[in-house]
Amino acid sequence: MRVVLFDIDGTLLSSSRAGKAALEKAMMDLHGVPDSMAGISLAGRTDRSIVRDLAQAHGLGQGREVEDAILEGYLSHLPDQLRHKQQSGQASLLPGIVPILDALAETPGVAVGLLTGNIRRGAAVKLGFFGIHDRFGFGGFGDHHQDRDEVAREVWGEVTGRFGADLPPEQVLVIGDTPLDVQCARAIGARVLAVATGVHTIDQLASCQPDYCMTDLGDHSRVLEACLGRG
Repeated sequence: MRVVLFDIDGTLLSSSRAGKAALEKAMMDLHGVPDSMAGISLAGRTDRSIVRDLAQAHGLGQGREVEDAILEGYLSHLPDQLRHKQQSGQASLLPGIVPILDALAETPGVAVGLLTGNIRRGAAVKLGFFGIHDRFGFGGFGDHHQDRDEVAREVWGEVTGRFGADLPPEQVLVIGDTPLDVQCARAIGARVLAVATGVHTIDQLASCQPDYCMTDLGDHSRVLEACLGRG
């Protein structure tokens, strides 16, 4: 058994910061705060950690009630923001994604899931918008965890529950576009393919010492070999 876990933003798709725009609109609706995301880091982080930073940065208090209200507002704006970005040619699936998902679906003994900082409902909106939500049977999400490593541990529990506690972690490949994707893969002993389709350069990713480092996922045979541990 081989398990492949994909990050979403910058790995499977580019939303051209539709999520950031949706969060800013939610903050305007709820709290009248313009440009609320200024200075808030996004790459590789969980949605929970991002909204916690937002609440603290703008003096909104602490606690799940405040954070959850922001996330609900975000979800209400996300479809329109994705549509706007797509219509302006700024949002799309990234190179090679559909062919590699097709190849993995046709390969016996391979399970495909998610390891993402997105909350589960946000992930469903983004993947559904681009028609690939049904390609992923399970995953770890950013609903509850601030630390991306904890999301990895969550999905590792899902993996071992589905495929057996004796599954070696090196049979798992995490595919992501940030140093935090590399780090969280290492937290569970998984291999990692770093892809430079997000905000980080291939040199920045290579310095994190992933098992594989690619400019994009367009070379389907090479990606498949990495997924199967043959590269």
